[in-house]
Amino acid sequence: MTVFVGAILALILSLGMALLPVPYVALGPGPTVNTLGERDGKEIITITGTKTSTSKGHLNLTTVSVSPDLNLGNALVGWFDGSVAVVPRDVVYPPGESREKVNQENAQAFKQSQTSAETSALRELGYPVKVTVSTVQPDSPSTGKLAAQDILTSVDGAAVTSGQKLRELLGTKKAGQDVKIGYQRGTTKGTATVTLAPGGQDGRPLLKIETKDEQPHPFQVSFDLDKIGGPSAGLMFALAVIDKIEPEDLTGGIFIAGTGEIDDEGNVGAIGGISQKMFAARRAGATVFLVPADNCLEAKGSAPQGLELVRVQSLDGALGALTQVRAGKHPQGC
Repeated sequence: MTVFVGAILALILSLGMALLPVPYVALGPGPTVNTLGERDGKEIITITGTKTSTSKGHLNLTTVSVSPDLNLGNALVGWFDGSVAVVPRDVVYPPGESREKVNQENAQAFKQSQTSAETSALRELGYPVKVTVSTVQPDSPSTGKLAAQDILTSVDGAAVTSGQKLRELLGTKKAGQDVKIGYQRGTTKGTATVTLAPGGQDGRPLLKIETKDEQPHPFQVSFDLDKIGGPSAGLMFALAVIDKIEPEDLTGGIFIAGTGEIDDEGNVGAIGGISQKMFAARRAGATVFLVPADNCLEAKGSAPQGLELVRVQSLDGALGALTQVRAGKHPQGC
């Protein structure tokens, strides 16, 4: 009898321990959405003002599901599941930030990913960004050399293709250094030599001008997708916009999925949860997965069977890789 009672008490104690909350969250495969298709009866991407085409294959964005309220039992199950990552709560919800604030930040990043996707896609379609001077500050070293409405074209011979690129180019210089700024004023092209001024707290060298990015929008692009956060859908959004505009089917009828943050220059950046996203894609039926180059090492070690990994660093590179995939070739993998 004593042994029986002891066993029951041990079982109750074990069950109680299994229900104890732990400071971890579980990251698992989340929903995957075909950016070329519909959700809840609505097109994910709608383009108006020009002819569009349809594709036979898929260009699926992938997501990670987050289970924030784990107990010890959940955590143990997750640790033994190859498609799930159990990580400290602080990785997803930084100290001092509420869950609601993190969700709001992720929602904003998702919106920004759509804006950058549209910008980079339009660039690939032949509509470049022009960086235009809006104002020259009174104490600017650019006074008398640059003027409002000037289009900035280069810094020391390197092309200025966006405000982001302008900041990157100036970031390689030092305050007090002379730089040659190429510009277009009306129909006249010129070059101005400007001595860079010291910046604010970060000491960045400055032209002390304000600029704005201007890009032709010959058609309207709208996105209709919510309940997804973070910037990692950018690459797939950009590819989908191009696929809808170009008459050629970028997919070749193949189920392609992928992930990757994208900036206005079309550079593809690393993301989190690559393993979970690959599992989500494979379970949905994908056979090809576009992987940001900086995620390749992790992806290579955890890819599910039947999923070909394709390494991408830029939107242009991704388009080139899809050309090879359609031709039955195998582009550079991870």
